[in-house]
Amino acid sequence: MDPVIIVGAGPVGLTLALALARQEVPCVVLDEGPGKDEPRPARTVVLRDDTAALLERLTGVPLAHEGLRWAGWRSMRRKQVMCEVAFGDAEPAPLHIAQHVLTGALRAALAGERLVRIAVDSRLDALEQEPSGVTAHTRGPKGTWWRGSYLVGCDGPRSTVRKLQDIRFPGRTAVERHAVAALRTELPWHDEALLHRTPPWRTSGPSAGEISARPLHDGVWRLDWLLPPGKELVTPELLLTRVRETLAGWAGGTTPPYELLDTGVHTVHHRLARRWRADRVFLAGDAAHLLGALGTHGLDEGLRDADNLAWKLALAWHHGPHEALLDSYQTERRAIVASRLRAADQALPLLRGGGGLRSYVPGSSRGHDVLLMDGHLGRGALGAPGSYAGSPLAPGPLEGEAPVATPPGAAVTDVVVTAENGTFVRLRSRLGRGALLVVLIAPGTGVWERRHWVSAGIMPRLAAAVSALPHPAELLVAESYPGAAAHTVLLVRPDGHLVTALSGVRPADLYAAAEAALGGSPAAETGAGEKNGAGAKADARADAGAGSR
Repeated sequence: MDPVIIVGAGPVGLTLALALARQEVPCVVLDEGPGKDEPRPARTVVLRDDTAALLERLTGVPLAHEGLRWAGWRSMRRKQVMCEVAFGDAEPAPLHIAQHVLTGALRAALAGERLVRIAVDSRLDALEQEPSGVTAHTRGPKGTWWRGSYLVGCDGPRSTVRKLQDIRFPGRTAVERHAVAALRTELPWHDEALLHRTPPWRTSGPSAGEISARPLHDGVWRLDWLLPPGKELVTPELLLTRVRETLAGWAGGTTPPYELLDTGVHTVHHRLARRWRADRVFLAGDAAHLLGALGTHGLDEGLRDADNLAWKLALAWHHGPHEALLDSYQTERRAIVASRLRAADQALPLLRGGGGLRSYVPGSSRGHDVLLMDGHLGRGALGAPGSYAGSPLAPGPLEGEAPVATPPGAAVTDVVVTAENGTFVRLRSRLGRGALLVVLIAPGTGVWERRHWVSAGIMPRLAAAVSALPHPAELLVAESYPGAAAHTVLLVRPDGHLVTALSGVRPADLYAAAEAALGGSPAAETGAGEKNGAGAKADARADAGAGSR
């Protein structure tokens, strides 16, 4: 079968290529550039714990050594600290890393990947679809035609793929503008990120607004100054003035030594593609959506696009078209991004409105700072990862459903589990392999060798039920899981989202939930009777497994 064509070699495209290769799907990445990225210290990304873990799993690189996990966060208004957060086990720290370092790690991992070919200096200029595949043409020194099974446009805001498919990209332009500088210096907040609103040295005018300082590796900081609405020209002189007065303000009046590494202007747009799928063509990342006002992290959502799409494309590539499964990519991901865009658009007038009656409401300033903090830290409506609770892949009501702290559709908690070979691993380390995960909560198993409990209790019946599922699945055992009672069974998608939690071994329910998570099967589409028969078969196999114990 033809490879998957990925257009664009940014973080999202490279992540998708690695994720597909890990599931034995060949890819061609069309890179319009020379195959390396220019170092830009002022162009950085902030990753939540789950997306950082996804990249570390794919690259094998401990990215925390290349970036920095913040020790804490504080929000200030004038001279007063409004909010403070200390990161730890209860709330993992975000990872702040330069984008060229991140793409370098992805390219290095792909360099040794036999299933991925990166075609440099290859700019897409034509695209044709047929029922059996996709044909793409690139121009450049080695302009040629490429044949693929599917094509994914990860080619950024001005996506050629999106334009060739005539997909509209409505939204708002220049929602926010920031002057940006990366510099090496010492600030009073060691390894802590800061959002400073209305600093005391700028008490009036458009520059009185907002400054963020986010630490990076090796004593480097990224500073962002919110610019007033309009098209104010950011000259080198203006930027140097901002740097000096800001550093002097934080240092008590005297500008400390600093080394200016990079500067720029960051403009935030809010846009959402009308469609994310056109037959065998998909959009992901900035080609599908633009967001980022109020501190929200656009790359986080792009990486979740890649994680969501990879296992679905892999299943279709290996086992034939699964239209309902492939359709669910747009349904799930677009709904979450649309929700975050709505939340940001609703908050913008409140936070950037410049006063009005709201400014006189007691406690309103603190509430604004909490809202902004949520956006910067990936929490709340502005930043928290979305849930696929309303997904078409969600199973219907099941008789054996059990309550746990993770609602169905949300990302599972990263607990320690025992793998089938008896080793202790993190749950996240088993994701991204294309298999479903079945996790049994069995207190006490951690203190015994696996051979003592693998053939005892409900394990044989559960193992038989797992082997009867309509898709490969890995059986794991955990000592505990938040909110789960003993003998609870979790079914987890390959991208780490919970399908359902069941009380005990319920083969028919487990089979039905797995089938729903895969978008249904040909048997399910032809008649419910065949589906019920499959569930009965799972029950019978599980009973046979228990009887042989």
